[in-house]
Amino acid sequence: MMFAALHIQAFGAYAVFLRDDYGWSLALLSGAFALTRVESGLLGPIQGWLVDKYGPKMLLRFGMVLFAFGFFLFSRLDSLFEFYASYFVISIGASLAGPLTLNAALVNWFIKQRSRALGIMQFGFSLGGLVIPLVVFSMDSIGWRNNALLSAGIILLIGLPLSSMITHKPEDKGYIADGESENVDDSTLKNKNMQNSKVNFTAMQAMKTKAFWMLTIGHSSALLIVATVIAHLILHLTEGSGLSVQQAALVVSLMTIMQAIGQLFGASLGDIYSKKIIIMACMGMHCVALLLLAVFDSTIAIVCFALLHGFAWGTRGPLMMAIRADFFGTKHYGTIMGFSSLGITIAITSGPLFAGYLADTTGSYNMGFIILAILAAFGSISFMLADKPTLKE
Repeated sequence: MMFAALHIQAFGAYAVFLRDDYGWSLALLSGAFALTRVESGLLGPIQGWLVDKYGPKMLLRFGMVLFAFGFFLFSRLDSLFEFYASYFVISIGASLAGPLTLNAALVNWFIKQRSRALGIMQFGFSLGGLVIPLVVFSMDSIGWRNNALLSAGIILLIGLPLSSMITHKPEDKGYIADGESENVDDSTLKNKNMQNSKVNFTAMQAMKTKAFWMLTIGHSSALLIVATVIAHLILHLTEGSGLSVQQAALVVSLMTIMQAIGQLFGASLGDIYSKKIIIMACMGMHCVALLLLAVFDSTIAIVCFALLHGFAWGTRGPLMMAIRADFFGTKHYGTIMGFSSLGITIAITSGPLFAGYLADTTGSYNMGFIILAILAAFGSISFMLADKPTLKE
């Protein structure tokens, strides 16, 4: 929730205030968002290996401290370089204490209802989006600098204690996966968990499969869309559609409500039906939503965009995490996800930059959103081509 509300979802609102105060272009502002994706991609393999090797608690604690320190620096910025530097620190902290670390811990605890569990955890992202109007109100009332300081305090007072409550594997607490308890020694617990996982690819073995690359390409297209919308939606709605910042924040809230519905209910379908088919359908919904946003300049089109994009985002997000654990096992899950993030980084970095550049040169986000819609269709095809691999002894 803090990752979304204070950092990811709040970026668009910060961009509006920074543009008004300093006159920086949309491309320069979105460049900071793109820079953080480069950092996340390069950090991913190391971060994933550290989680698999030492567990999530150490990374979560260090990440929370860095997360808060970055917001302190952000509140003191007075130049473009300081903006980039402080946002870079924020993003490193958010990455270490964010989804990759938490997902790597959670997939070890669930097998039968893994998709639902991941959906419930990612529901926190939706809660963060729902409080965006409060974040914007805070920026309006006390200023964006004081809001950044307030964010640092929230992270230290709430996030840091919560990070101490995360446990990597169920055997550390005397359980096996899916919440079953056993009065046996640790070695037996580990063996049972390994048997439940059935198969465990190493990162190198996973990267030799077609499934790894098809999932990476599909995941890249999905996060390219999400990253671009997060970075530019509020700017598009305020400049292209004539909405106020507060009205645009309400659109984000509607989108986030649908995301929450997808996370709590749509993702659970992945425990019953084919995850791959559901993800493909969600990518199709992204495609339609972006075309509505780009082609039709009306309130109805904006509302339909928020409904479709939000539900697709919430449903396919947990499933893309769960399908990798199903395909490759959980023992090296963090490292596999880390290497996958290297490929994803290129897409996430280029999306906001490209959309910002087109908006600066054409005066509209429409062409950028149409291109994103086409990429969403290609992403659906990539997931269609991802078949579950077999591990030969």
